[in-house]
Amino acid sequence: MKKWKFNSWESFEAKHLPEYNNKKLLDEVKAQISSFPPLIFPGEVEQLKKDLTSASSGKGFILQAGDCAESFTEFNADNIKSTFQIILQMGIILTSAINLPVTKIGRIAGQFAKPRSNKNEIKFNQQLESYKGDIINDVEFDFNKRKPDPSRMLKAYSQAASTLNLLRAYSSGGLADLKNVNKWNMGFINNKASSQRYKNVAIKIKESLEFMNALGINSDNTPQLKEISFYTSHEGLLLPYEESLLRTSQDSKEIYATSAHMIWIGDRTRFKESAHVEFCRGLTNPIGIKCSFNTDIDELLEIIDILNPSNESGKIILIARYGNKLIEKYLPDLIKRVNQEGKNVLWSCDPMHGNTTKSNDGIKTRSFENILNEVKKNFRIHKSEGSIAGGIHLEMTGQNVTECTGGIDNITETNLSLRYHTHCDPRLNASQSIEMAFLIADELINEN
Repeated sequence: MKKWKFNSWESFEAKHLPEYNNKKLLDEVKAQISSFPPLIFPGEVEQLKKDLTSASSGKGFILQAGDCAESFTEFNADNIKSTFQIILQMGIILTSAINLPVTKIGRIAGQFAKPRSNKNEIKFNQQLESYKGDIINDVEFDFNKRKPDPSRMLKAYSQAASTLNLLRAYSSGGLADLKNVNKWNMGFINNKASSQRYKNVAIKIKESLEFMNALGINSDNTPQLKEISFYTSHEGLLLPYEESLLRTSQDSKEIYATSAHMIWIGDRTRFKESAHVEFCRGLTNPIGIKCSFNTDIDELLEIIDILNPSNESGKIILIARYGNKLIEKYLPDLIKRVNQEGKNVLWSCDPMHGNTTKSNDGIKTRSFENILNEVKKNFRIHKSEGSIAGGIHLEMTGQNVTECTGGIDNITETNLSLRYHTHCDPRLNASQSIEMAFLIADELINEN
């Protein structure tokens, strides 16, 4: 293969990238961001790869969760804190089920760009360019605001840096204290008409913490009980931005994408001659690959070889997103082929994207029941194939939105318009996310 360079992706087919009219401004913005400090550091990436390796061998589990598309307008400390708290709660619930470490990876501090099915959008008898995420254009249906603007990358970097600053403070400043996290879970139990299955898991966690405290092991003398590692991830879609945040390690001379600890290649940009595959070929970071019903398995195996020629563990995460109706048809064959070829991968389940539907009013939504059923089927398929289901990938928020139907609050299609705030796809709200974690934990206990 040709030698990889920071910009070698420009010689490949680039889908779902914006067409910037002002090339001079684009180059100026890229130069500015190239001079900025990295958002993450090589040592953090290497630790994540170790965690991913453990999860791929059944010695851990990955919880990847967060916003569908981060927003400039909804950026504030409270929203970041609430999402962080919910992910912590979900993590401890899953840990209690498998008695193994759960690595938390947020879809946060960089999830600003979105591929869209249609290049243009029609409203009010007017056709404008589709909204492609705040890093590219504005969600407001306005001719000038829908034009791709390179300067928005500067705001995205600033917001990502501020978000990471808060996340690092929360991770080490006491908010992640295990006893506090479980109190939040008990609060969820006490405030909901919860079934006994939720209570059993929550009580088990409470009893374990009380037992450790009786032995003199608590957050006052054991830092591991009040500090966590929290990683960031996003789809590496906007390549000019991603290229600007490439950095070379002074120690190893390896190339790192410092926009996030992990990036993934989406379903729409996953093909052999893709600019996104070429870009990721040079990275040391772990790379996720979304897999759906239209995945050509032979081509996927070639892409895995391109991205991971040494078959390194902890490098490739295959994120299956088939939908409740199709997962049993397609996932078994993919697992068989990957295992036959001896590829080192971590298997993760994205039960969100394949289960998107529209309500009678034309509002995009997802059914809590379909999401859960796909997760259950995912676990059972892996068990029957002798492989390891190593992670879950969810779109969620800590806010009390009404975007997905079902769950303990029994959100119906008629409720969707009450608090439908997403800029792109529907997300599980705080209660649905915690409930989903309890039900996944219940399933993991049953499967084991």
